[in-house]
Amino acid sequence: MISKDTIKKIQDVAEIVDVVGDFVSLKRKGANYWACCPFHGEKTPSFSVAPAKNIFYCFGCHKTGNAVTFVMELEKCSYPDALQYLAKKYHIEIEETEATPEQAAQANERESLLIVLEFAKKYYQQLLTQTDEGQSIGLSYFKERGFNQATIDKFELGYSQDAWNNLGNEALRKNFSKDVLLKTGLVIQKEDGKSYDRFRGRVMFPIHNLAGRVVGFGARTLKKDDKPKYLNSPETAVYVKNEILYGLFQAKTAIREQDLCLLVEGYADVISLYQNGVQNVVASSGTSLTENQIRLIRRFTENVVVLYDGDTAGIKAALRGIDLLLAQGLNVKAVTLPNEEDPDSWVRKIGGEAFKEHLAKNAKDFITFKVELLLAEAQNDPLKKATVIRSIVESISKIPDAIKRSVFYKQCSELLGIGEDVLVTEGNKIVLNEQKKIDKQQTELAAQQSKVDTIANELIEQQLEKQQKSTIDEIIAYQEKESIRLLVKYGQFYVEHDLQLWRYLFDELEEIQFHTAAYKEILDIYRKAVAESIGVDEEYLMVHGSPEVQKIVSALLFERYELSENWHLKHQIFIPKEKDVLPHVVYTNILRLKHRILEKLIAENMKKLTLLPTEEEQNECLQTHIALTNVKNDIAKTLGSVITGWH
Repeated sequence: MISKDTIKKIQDVAEIVDVVGDFVSLKRKGANYWACCPFHGEKTPSFSVAPAKNIFYCFGCHKTGNAVTFVMELEKCSYPDALQYLAKKYHIEIEETEATPEQAAQANERESLLIVLEFAKKYYQQLLTQTDEGQSIGLSYFKERGFNQATIDKFELGYSQDAWNNLGNEALRKNFSKDVLLKTGLVIQKEDGKSYDRFRGRVMFPIHNLAGRVVGFGARTLKKDDKPKYLNSPETAVYVKNEILYGLFQAKTAIREQDLCLLVEGYADVISLYQNGVQNVVASSGTSLTENQIRLIRRFTENVVVLYDGDTAGIKAALRGIDLLLAQGLNVKAVTLPNEEDPDSWVRKIGGEAFKEHLAKNAKDFITFKVELLLAEAQNDPLKKATVIRSIVESISKIPDAIKRSVFYKQCSELLGIGEDVLVTEGNKIVLNEQKKIDKQQTELAAQQSKVDTIANELIEQQLEKQQKSTIDEIIAYQEKESIRLLVKYGQFYVEHDLQLWRYLFDELEEIQFHTAAYKEILDIYRKAVAESIGVDEEYLMVHGSPEVQKIVSALLFERYELSENWHLKHQIFIPKEKDVLPHVVYTNILRLKHRILEKLIAENMKKLTLLPTEEEQNECLQTHIALTNVKNDIAKTLGSVITGWH
C-alpha cells in the first residue's frame, strides 16, 4: 500500500502539462494547451489541458481527469500503478515490497502480466552481466555491435540462457503464477502438460510502452542454423504489435523537440542511431507499419523521414507504409542508404554527425523519391511508365489536404513530363472510386439498419410514454447540472456581503431531491466538507469524488470558448462576466429547476387523476393540481420579469 502522505506528495508535484506532455505534443492556445486526443483518432485537436486547474478534458470523447487518471486511462493501469509511474518520474521515494502470491492473485490480469514481464526483464539483464554464458555470448555480441554499457542499460538489453526452462523455474520459485507466465508468452506449455521457455540462447530486446513499462520482448538468435532469426513475444493483453513502436519511449522527447521522427526497420538500427546522437528514431517492432503506429507518431510530430536500406526490392515492398503515412496527413520524406548498408552499419561507419548531414542532404519528398525509384526500373518502357504514373497518382490521392495534393500534382507533372490536368483527372477517378466503395458499404449498412428500424418502429408506441417521461427527466437533469456547475465554480463566492453561494444554494435546495446520482454525490461531498469547516474547491471534489464525479467536475470547469479580454476595447460593447452577476444567475437557475420539477409533478398528478376510482379522490387530486399549477405560474411570471432585463 502507498501511504496517504506519499500520494499527496505525488499529487502536489505532478503537473498535468508535464505528465501529458510525455505522451502527446501539446501546443499552447490561450490559458490552456491543446493536442489531438490520445484516446480516440482525430485530426483536429479537441483535447485540452488546463494547467491552472491541473486537469485535462477532451471535447470529442469527453474523457477527463487529473495527472493520475490520465496515466491510468492511457496505460490502462491501476491507481497504484499510475502512482508508481509518477513517483518514478518525479523521483519520489515509495516503499515497495515484493508481490506475495496473494497480492498477485488479487491484481488484475494486466497488472499481473506487467509484473511478470518486469521480472523477466531483470532476469535477462542479470544473465547478461552476471553469468559466464551471458558475458561470453550475449555481452560479446552487443559489444561487437558497438553498444556501450550506457546504451545497454538505457534499452535494458539482456540474454536468455540456452536452456529449456530456466526462466519458468525461476519465476515459479519466486511465487509467480504459471497461468500468468503462459499468458505472457514467456513460457509455452506442450500437450503433455510440460512447459518450456520461449526464448533460449538469444539476446533480448525488451519492448516498452510509452510509459516505459516492458510489454514484450524481441529476441535474436546467435546461432547460424537457428530459425527464426528474430522471435517476438506473442500478442497479449498488454502487447498488441500494431500499437507499439520500438524505441518510442526513449525517443519521444527528441521527436517532440526536433518535430521530426525517423522511421527504421530493426532494433539494432534504433539502438545504434540513438547511441550516436540520432535519438528521434523508432522502428515498427517487426511488423509492417500500421495506422495505429502512425497515430502514435502523430502524437509527437507530423513530420516523418523513412530510412531505407540500399535494397530496391525491400524498398518497393515498404512503399505501402508511405501511403499509410500520407493518408494520416503526415509530411513524409524518404532517404536511401548506400548499397548493402542499413542504418546500424552506416552510422557505425560514418558517425552520428555525418549521418545527420546525410539525412539533411538526401531526404527527398515522397514524390521525388517514388518517381526516381520506379522510373529507374521502368526505363524507357511506356507501359511500365504508365504503371509508375498511376502508382504515384494513387499515393497523391491518399493525401487528405486538397492544397497539398495540388502542389504534388504539379511537381509530379514536372518530374514526369505529363500534363497536370491528366494527373488531376486520374487522381479524381481514384478518389471517386474509393468514395463509391464507401458509399456501397454505407448503402449495405443502411439496408441492415432499415431492417433494425422496422423492428424498432414496432416498439415505438410502447415507448412513447417512457420517452416523454425521459424528456422531462432530461430537462430536470440539465437544471441539476447547472446547479452543480455553479456550486463547483463559484461555491465559495459571496452572493451577498455575508452569504456564500454554497449556503444560499443549499438553503434553496433543502426540500429538493436530486435524481442524477453523480450530482447528488457532489452535493453530499460538499455538504459534508462544509459541515466540517473544510473549504471546497474543484481539486477537493476530484480527490474525494468517484470517477464519474471527476469526469463531471473536469467537464464543468472547461470553457472551450472564452471571450477575449480585449473585446470591450475593440468593439466598445460591455458584456458582464458570469461571476459579476452571480446573484441573478443562481437565483434564476433555482427558479428554473423548481419550475421543471413542478411540471413533472403536475404531469404525474394528472396521470394519477385518470386512475382514481372515486369522485372524492379525484376532487382531492384536482385541488393538488390547481395548487401546483398556481405555484408553477408564479415562478413562470417571476422568471419572465427577471429574464426580460437579462436574457
